[in-house]
Amino acid sequence: MRKKYLQAGEVVALHGIKGEVKLYPWCDGPEFLKGLRRLYQGGDGAAPLEVKEIRAQKGMALLKLSGLDTPEQARQLIGKVLWLDRDEARLPPGRHFVQDMIGMTVRDAATGEAYGRIKDVQCPAGTDLYEISRQEGGTVLFPAVEEFLAGIDWEKDEVLVRPIEGMFDE
Repeated sequence: MRKKYLQAGEVVALHGIKGEVKLYPWCDGPEFLKGLRRLYQGGDGAAPLEVKEIRAQKGMALLKLSGLDTPEQARQLIGKVLWLDRDEARLPPGRHFVQDMIGMTVRDAATGEAYGRIKDVQCPAGTDLYEISRQEGGTVLFPAVEEFLAGIDWEKDEVLVRPIEGMFDE
C-alpha cells in the first residue's frame, strides 16, 4: 500500500546562527528535496513545517524552515525524522520510492512462485539490491536490474522477477 507521507530524512544537527538545520536525506540526495514546499514532523502529515530554503552541502540538506529563526528554536528538531508528502515529490519515470517497495512480495514471473518479501533496498555500487526475506528463513540479495525484473504490480503489491538458475537456492 502506498503511503501518502514518506520519510525524507533525519535532522542531525544545527547549522549556523539563523535556525537552520542539517537533514541527513533518506532519498537520492538533497537535490531531490529542493522542490518541496513543506515537510512534516509526523507520518500522518502532522505539524507541517513551511520550507523557506533547501540547499545541499556535502551530501546533507540544509533547511531553513519558517518560524525557526534561532538555534534554540531549531534545536527541538535534532534527532527527529521529517516527512514529505508524496503528492509534492516528483520522481523521474521508472523510479520508485524505496518505502513503497518494502514489504512487497517477490514472485517469479514465469512460474508464479513466491520467493519472499522485500525487507530493504540497498545501493552499494550504483545498482539497487533487493534484500529479500525468504519464507523459509534467511535472506537473499537480488540485483534489481532490467534483465531480472519483469515488472511491478502495484495492485497486487508484487515485484515480478526473472531469476537465473540458482539465484534463490540456499
